[in-house]
Amino acid sequence: MNWSILIVDDSAAFRSQLRVAFEAKGARVLEAENGQEGIWRARSTTIDLILADVHMPVMDGLDMIRELRRTREHATTPIFVLTSDGADMRLAEGQRAGANAWMVKPVNVELLWKAIERELFGRQPGAFASVSADSKPHAHHPKK
Repeated sequence: MNWSILIVDDSAAFRSQLRVAFEAKGARVLEAENGQEGIWRARSTTIDLILADVHMPVMDGLDMIRELRRTREHATTPIFVLTSDGADMRLAEGQRAGANAWMVKPVNVELLWKAIERELFGRQPGAFASVSADSKPHAHHPKK
């Protein structure tokens, strides 16, 4: 299996934690510390899935998602938001921006991994998942 995950988060420790876990599962992991760098990395190499924080310097995660969704290459790339912001209003904003899933930190890495596997290898088209650290994913189907 040869696929890649881009982790966009301003916390080097959090990126490192996820890198170690996902490389152990066979993923190629790339990192960026803000949305602007995330866009550059996503455009410069093949990315199968993006994990992004919301609150970052330079460019936040939602602006990054909106920008990536405007490109043909990343119009459908799965993007999961991993954030400490659990407000319903922000979750709805993330969904409108084009996120496929929203997870509130602290993130259960095994639960996140299961969501990634489902997204990459068996996702239900059009589903939006909101996941908390202590619960199972709940699919939300966007209104058409």
